[in-house]
Amino acid sequence: MTTLFALLSIVLYLISMIVLMGRLFHKEGPNKTLALSLAAVGSIAHILYLADAIMGVPGQNMSMTNVLSLISWLITVSMLISITVLPNVMLLPGVLGFAALSVLAALVIPAAHIMHIELRPGLLIHITLSLFAYGTLVIAFLYALQMSYITHRLKQKEAALIHSSMPPLMLVEGILFKLLLVGTGLLVVAQLSGFIFLEDMFSKGYAHKTVLSLAATAIYIFLLVGQRVWGWRGKQVIGLTILGLVLLSLAYFGSRFVREILL
Repeated sequence: MTTLFALLSIVLYLISMIVLMGRLFHKEGPNKTLALSLAAVGSIAHILYLADAIMGVPGQNMSMTNVLSLISWLITVSMLISITVLPNVMLLPGVLGFAALSVLAALVIPAAHIMHIELRPGLLIHITLSLFAYGTLVIAFLYALQMSYITHRLKQKEAALIHSSMPPLMLVEGILFKLLLVGTGLLVVAQLSGFIFLEDMFSKGYAHKTVLSLAATAIYIFLLVGQRVWGWRGKQVIGLTILGLVLLSLAYFGSRFVREILL
C-alpha cells in the first residue's frame, strides 16, 4: 500500500504538471481546476506515503530522501493553498515536477537515518523550524527566478507576450521580499533553538552545518538590509537569494548526501 501511495502521487503530480504546462502561456490559461484537483489528491497520497516511510520504523527515519520529500510536500501544499492570493501558477509545474522526483527518490533509494525525536522535544522544535525556514526560502528562490524571467522579458520588449499566467513584476518583487523576511526570521529562530536545545552544534560532525547555515543567514540578512537601506533590486537580490539557498542546502544535505547516497 505504501508503494501504491508513492506511485499514485507521482502520477498525479506529473499529470497536473502536464495540464498546467500545456496551456501555461495560452491567453485563456490552463485548466487550473483540473490541475489543482489532481495536485491536491497527489499531495494527500504523498503525505500518506511519507507517514509510513518516516514513522513506519522504531523511531523516525529522517533519511535525506525522506526529508527532501517532506520539504517538497510542504512547498507543494503551501503553493496550492496560496494560489488564490499569490501569483504562482507559472511556478507550479516546476514545484510539482520536483515533488514527483522527490517521492521517486525516497521510493527507490532506501536510505536510513533513524532518530528518536519523541525523546527530545527540543530537537523536534529545531527540526520543525528548520524545515519551515528552508521551505519558505526555497519558495522565495522560485519567486526570484520568476522575477528574473519577467525582467528579462520586459527588457526584451516582450511585454505584449506576457499573459495572465505571468504576474506584474512589482507584485512578484513584493512577495519575494516578504518571503525572504519570513524565511530569514524562521531561520534565525531555528538556529537559536539549536544553540538552546542541542549541545553539539560545533562538534566535529555538525560544525560545518552550523557554519554554513550561519553564513547563509548572514547573506539573507545582508540582502534584506541592502533592499531596505540601499534599495537593492534585480541582479543583487537574485544572486544573493541563490547564494543563500546554495549554502543552506549544503548545510542541510551536503554531508548526508555523501554518507547516505554516495557511500
